[in-house]
Amino acid sequence: MHDLSADPPPGADVRDGEPLTPRRYWIDRLDGEQDLDGVLEVEAESFTNPWTREMYAWELQNRSVCHIYVVRMSDCHVAAFCAFWLVFDEIHINNVAVRPQFRGRGIGTALMHHVLAESRQLGAKRATLEVRASNDPARRLYERLGFYVAATRRNYYTNPVEDALILWRDDRT
Repeated sequence: MHDLSADPPPGADVRDGEPLTPRRYWIDRLDGEQDLDGVLEVEAESFTNPWTREMYAWELQNRSVCHIYVVRMSDCHVAAFCAFWLVFDEIHINNVAVRPQFRGRGIGTALMHHVLAESRQLGAKRATLEVRASNDPARRLYERLGFYVAATRRNYYTNPVEDALILWRDDRT
């Protein structure tokens, strides 16, 4: 369990330098319909073209390839999630999102560290993902985690139409 109350990051809910409510969270594998409902809520809050229940149901038919981790908090069953595919020695991160009210608190960073560590244990040596060219907060996070821009997919995203940057990360261990 991670304790976020020790040093609240910039933008955290604080008064007189103290957190209004300590936030504790932990990371688990997706487990059941309630988790999937939470993932879909985070999707709807985070993306202009969120994945549907049917898309996730299709993904989850092959649990040896599809992995989904969720961040749980005492007051929120699914505060964030990361879905990725493991293919041979690479992971492709399909979706990462944190509920808007929990952003800027280190939860996304902790989740990504967890996912990268778990994927290494599964044999992954590289990781890739796409990110909107304009998504500066996500790009900064990925750069801090060692991802680099390898290419651009023109007009990859819709609503609005925008390029995707293809990022890669090579395991340094």
